[in-house]
Amino acid sequence: MMKASAFFTREQQEAIVRAISEAEHATSGEIRVHIETSCKADVLDEAAWLFGKVGMDKTADRNGVLIYLALKDRKFAIIGDTGINALVPPGFWDNIRDHMRQRFSENLFTEGLTEGIIMAGEQLKEHFPHSKTDVNEITDTISFDYNEPGV
Repeated sequence: MMKASAFFTREQQEAIVRAISEAEHATSGEIRVHIETSCKADVLDEAAWLFGKVGMDKTADRNGVLIYLALKDRKFAIIGDTGINALVPPGFWDNIRDHMRQRFSENLFTEGLTEGIIMAGEQLKEHFPHSKTDVNEITDTISFDYNEPGV
């Protein structure tokens, strides 16, 4: 299995980052993608731990979203911060998760991610619309497995 940082081509990574930027243009919410080679723990537990590790819990409105992928184990999770979870109904992320799962099952990983990111931005703008004073609080870049050498 290749390293997480090498799974997507440079062009695919750029498309994912563009999707994050586009999605955040309509919302004050912050979206981050983190990719690991494998996940030995429960995927939701690992994603929740990484949420803090990559600083998603540092937004002013607590409106960060982490999309976490573990490639080898074919696991992924979407985690929203407390500001989002306090406002949205149960199952808020289910349509996005299901759409991404379908695309991933077709081996369309870039499309699944970019479409999921855009869908998340659409959902976020309902509760956290973009304002003129909004600043990008979290980098749009993809973060990768912290256990990889050189990452």
